[in-house]
Amino acid sequence: MPERLAEMILDLWTPLIILWITLPPCIFMAPMNHSQVLMSGSPLELNRLSEEQRILNRSKRGWVWNQMFVLEEFSGPEPILVGRLHTDLDPGSKKIKYILSGDGAGTIFQINDITGDIHAIKRLDREEKAEYTLTAQAVDWETSKPLEPPSEFIIKVQDINDNAPEFLNGPYHATVPEMSILGTSVTNVTATDADDPVYGNSAKLVYSILEGQPYFSIEPETAIIKTALPNMDREAKEEYLVVIQAKDMGGHSGGLSGTTTLTVTLTDVNDNPPKFAQSLYHFSVPEDVVLGTAIGRVKANDQDIGENAQSSYDIIDGDGTALFEITSDAQAQDGIIRLRKPLDFETKKSYTLKVEAANVHIDPRFSSRGPFKDTATVKIVVEDADEPPVFSSPTYLLEVHENAALNSVIGQVTARDPDITSSPIRFSIDRHTDLERQFNINADDGKITLATPLDRELSMWHNITIIATEIRNHSQISRVPVAIKVLDVNDNAPEFASEYEAFLCENGKPGQVIQTVSAMDKDDPKNGHYFLYSLLPEMVNNPNFTIKKNEDNSLSILAKHNGFNRQKQEVYLLPIVISDSGNPPLSSTSTLTIRVCGCSNDGVVQSCNVEAYVLPIGLSMGALIAILACIILLLVIVVLFVTLRRHKNEPLIIKDDEDVRENIIRYDDEGGGEEDTEAFDIATLQNPDGINGFLPRKDIKPDLQFMPRQGLAPVPNGVDVDEFINVRLHEADNDPTAPPYDSIQIYGYEGRGSVAGSLSSLESTTSDSDQNFDYLSDWGPRFKRLGELYSVGESDKET
Repeated sequence: MPERLAEMILDLWTPLIILWITLPPCIFMAPMNHSQVLMSGSPLELNRLSEEQRILNRSKRGWVWNQMFVLEEFSGPEPILVGRLHTDLDPGSKKIKYILSGDGAGTIFQINDITGDIHAIKRLDREEKAEYTLTAQAVDWETSKPLEPPSEFIIKVQDINDNAPEFLNGPYHATVPEMSILGTSVTNVTATDADDPVYGNSAKLVYSILEGQPYFSIEPETAIIKTALPNMDREAKEEYLVVIQAKDMGGHSGGLSGTTTLTVTLTDVNDNPPKFAQSLYHFSVPEDVVLGTAIGRVKANDQDIGENAQSSYDIIDGDGTALFEITSDAQAQDGIIRLRKPLDFETKKSYTLKVEAANVHIDPRFSSRGPFKDTATVKIVVEDADEPPVFSSPTYLLEVHENAALNSVIGQVTARDPDITSSPIRFSIDRHTDLERQFNINADDGKITLATPLDRELSMWHNITIIATEIRNHSQISRVPVAIKVLDVNDNAPEFASEYEAFLCENGKPGQVIQTVSAMDKDDPKNGHYFLYSLLPEMVNNPNFTIKKNEDNSLSILAKHNGFNRQKQEVYLLPIVISDSGNPPLSSTSTLTIRVCGCSNDGVVQSCNVEAYVLPIGLSMGALIAILACIILLLVIVVLFVTLRRHKNEPLIIKDDEDVRENIIRYDDEGGGEEDTEAFDIATLQNPDGINGFLPRKDIKPDLQFMPRQGLAPVPNGVDVDEFINVRLHEADNDPTAPPYDSIQIYGYEGRGSVAGSLSSLESTTSDSDQNFDYLSDWGPRFKRLGELYSVGESDKET
């Protein structure tokens, strides 16, 4: 307590002592030579020198200032006296003038040019500017000549405690794990003070907690915040608000302070085990539920959050471990029970499971709190459902001989209704699998019968589907595949494997193999094929050929002698009887055609036809056919060439039966009448391209270039139509490049006038003109015949 009192007295007296030091009577000056002022107060005068000596001796500076001090934020009714300038050159006769320049001279600091007193005329703030550099000089009052070199000095602004500490980065947020031990570091905060940290205790800060005890503490000097209570539980309280204070002057009374807030959040650790909401769960499920369907959900609650709350679920015991499984839902944090195998209400109606929930991420620091797992019992009741029929086998395999009689039973399928209230079953065949309707089934007992004959050689397997339907509920059906294998019987006789044709050389040797043949049988005996070959009984003593059985089940035909002549006999037919080893055995007769041919000395067949003898030496029938084909081809080419030449030389003329109306140009405008030439525009009959007298053709390229005749000048517009037509007609007649077959031009001009005049009945003035047609003969030869016809008609009418 006495020490704190002494510190307070020192804090109070420090500003007063500083102010006393800076007053003018106590200004310190550093002596530089024998003529300088040694300290503040009245200057010590030295021996006066005569004016002559001062002129003769080198002028030296009479004063130097180190620095002055002034308190910041000092204000009063009058300017503050900072200090006084004085030189030993001043005799006191007011002949010396003091001049001040530099930082703030004239605006902040003002000097009395006679006395040298310096005053501060404004309030100073050390935080804005801590010191000012000024220059002082003594000059002659009258001449303003400097009496000595300028002297530079510094005025320092002394600090006072006028700034409170500030937390520039606040408010703060921090986290610390729950259940942390006592003294666990949370974070640290920092405050700043704008006062001078070097001078006094104005910037010496001390930190303390105003709100947040007893949970947290703070180091007074380092501002490190720590936990003050052990094992704080997030599940009890997750967030804390801490108010922190920073106070200057070392925390003593009279200092300034600033505060900030710190929000501390406890982060989660896995310190809580999962716990089922209930110890017993009940679920019910129909027996016909689809495999993999979710039956129910169980959940173990965990007060922790995030990954610390993740739990895995398992079935650890019970009578349904093989039928059910449980999976974990990471989003909902619960366990989903699903069906693994089909259920049967008639076999077992309920199951009991024991499920366990265990934390996935375990913190070994809290293992002493017990096992981080929990168990619950699940009871599952199976509900009865109307199930479809069940076949006695998932598939059926039946066998039937291909010669089985129609309507014979080849097999049977059976099915039952698994429900307690068993329903009768009806059987049917899915006809999509038996399109030919080869089989039938008895709807009551499931016996399959043969409907059409079978042939193993056409189809060895038949796959059909049998449908079983409950009579009481037709929607309950089941299907089963039935494979029917057709067994072989010996119903096909053997025959040659292919169409054989043997060739016998005229110069062959006795005993020579002419041909080797093999047989085939469509049947499939169990022990393989074995064939017997023989000649017909009437050909056993055949003088020309004999047969020999080979070990590979084939037959060789041999010649008995030589000297065969194709002129005597060209072809020999040898019937051969082939028998199989079936029960009973079947046989057939196949005929081998043997053709006599001419061969070379080494036995190569050259010709087998009799006509080859009459052909020129070295020229066969094939060569003659080839030569004949070439001749026919040349004739066809010549005919085509002549036809094309004739077609090319045909003149481009129009036949009489060709229709040329597609090129006719019609002009149907008759204008105002035959005499009204003013109303008819002759320009409609003129081609603008033909004004110069030349009309180039665009449909064909003429063989001769038509040159316009010099005597025919262009016809101007407005001329007589008759003259225009005659000119164009003359041009067309004399133009060799203008055939008439595609450039016909028709001009509908009727002439200058008609003797008959108008034919309109509106101009008829006589009443007898309707019956007397004799006047038609006066209209000219064109109407004379018409008049005769009408006159005859009228005479006959009168008669």
